[in-house]
Amino acid sequence: MTSRFTPADIRRYYDRHTRTFLRYGQGGATGVIHRAVWGPGVTTREQAFHYVDDLIADRARSLAADTSTPLHLVDLGCGIGATLCCLAERLPQIHGTGVTLSPLQAHIAADRIGAAGLADRLTCIEADYTKLPPDLRRADLAYAIESFVHGPSPVLFFNECARLIRPAGLLIVVDDFRRPDEGDRAARAIGRSCSGWRINTLLGRDELRALASDAGFEHEWTRDLTPMIEIGRGRDRAIAPFATMLGWLGMTRSRFGYLVGGSALQQCLARGWIGYDFSVFRRA
Repeated sequence: MTSRFTPADIRRYYDRHTRTFLRYGQGGATGVIHRAVWGPGVTTREQAFHYVDDLIADRARSLAADTSTPLHLVDLGCGIGATLCCLAERLPQIHGTGVTLSPLQAHIAADRIGAAGLADRLTCIEADYTKLPPDLRRADLAYAIESFVHGPSPVLFFNECARLIRPAGLLIVVDDFRRPDEGDRAARAIGRSCSGWRINTLLGRDELRALASDAGFEHEWTRDLTPMIEIGRGRDRAIAPFATMLGWLGMTRSRFGYLVGGSALQQCLARGWIGYDFSVFRRA
């Protein structure tokens, strides 16, 4: 699997766009860069942005029931630390480490952690999640929310997770995955999405599970969250013509390429060419 974008490309992408995502993105007010999920019991937008966090918290509680020592959680692609802070507030005994390629995100995350009074339990480091510092404490649970697709190699990702996560620990991957029965139109839309959003790794479910198994992880369960996310919002429909024009002009790697990628992803999700999954794996 050949990487289209280097870690330096991904770093520049998030250094350039993070403040824009926070200012104009649907979750910017909460510091959340990932998608809102209107799952069972969700009644407010704030709850929707933390639905995935709550699912992760539930899995962490299941691990905590079997140990008397504080859990160590690692966020592989932590953004500005919003999920890490949310989990620390919900789970007072955990310690956590956030990992991001972006020095800007690491700086904002450190400020956020300090402002929340969580600096004694949380930290954020600037690092590549396929080449983690050797002295990083082993994780009881590691998770990647909408960051797995950016990785240069899923093999390197799983191999590093196998080194990081203790036996019987958990790995959670929440991201976009290919669905079967793609045609030429789907391939073109997926290509625009990958280019605009700097995506290297867009797998099918079976590919994901096979690679995880090769690295020593057992698949526990996967939940399809696609029906619970917002597709075709008014703002997305308004942006679509502009994004289409940028795509025709070959500007998927320009400053506004993220608009092309986001619009193409909306099309792929709406047509069932891509799905949004929450997958849980256990380290053997």
